[in-house]
Amino acid sequence: MSAKEIYDFVSTVTPDYAAFLAVAPQKILTEVMEKNQEIHLFDDGTERVISLDDDAIIYMVLEWSRGIPEGDAGRIMDFYLDSSKANAMARSFKFTHPEDGHIYVVKFRSKLQRSWAEGLAGAGYLPVSQIKLKVIGRIAD
Repeated sequence: MSAKEIYDFVSTVTPDYAAFLAVAPQKILTEVMEKNQEIHLFDDGTERVISLDDDAIIYMVLEWSRGIPEGDAGRIMDFYLDSSKANAMARSFKFTHPEDGHIYVVKFRSKLQRSWAEGLAGAGYLPVSQIKLKVIGRIAD
């Protein structure tokens, strides 16, 4: 665990949908952090950065190298497509970070894509290569 975590930079919020997206451990979890800023480049090579907001924008990208169990693929699809759950990218839900152990409130921030590869579907796995989640906030410990 690092000295600072996503938890330290987001506030406590209540999710739109109270359930957890619980899926098998992914092979790679990438945390992407940015700020809402615009960079203006000038003819002389200088630049000016304008900060539109001081809040952090944080994403978690979950990746699977060989696919995920069929049940998890179905769970993700159910969360994504059911209008009473995540409703694609519209509603927030809970997700437990596999490394820091904190519960975050997140929304899907990518289209859901599944594909089939020879040898995986018959073995009970469906290739969902990745999903992108935007961190909206955290659940208080």
